[in-house]
Amino acid sequence: MKSLKLFVLALTLFTINVSAANLNPIKPTDELRVEIVDLIGSNYLADMEVDQYAAEVLFTVNNDRELIVLSVDTENAQLESYLKRKLNYKKVNHQPGKHGEIYLLPVKMIKQL
Repeated sequence: MKSLKLFVLALTLFTINVSAANLNPIKPTDELRVEIVDLIGSNYLADMEVDQYAAEVLFTVNNDRELIVLSVDTENAQLESYLKRKLNYKKVNHQPGKHGEIYLLPVKMIKQL
């Protein structure tokens, strides 16, 4: 029984360590960032209630070169929905360097007068 508990503890620590290693997001390349900005567009800016919104988009690129949005961290639920709708499963020209790379893209939308 003691060895089973020790095995479960070791397995848990190993799993947490491996999981934490994969959650270090990297910045997307300039080319990928430009493609994402084009996908987002500026249609949302007409409906903005305040002058500026900020969000952090956590995503990956699958083998079919599609963006997979993992999360959008923002205080505005409408902006979160808009970014997910504009980006999720959209094709890009970026080929990921290794399987499962996670990217973090800060997004700032500023209303132009």
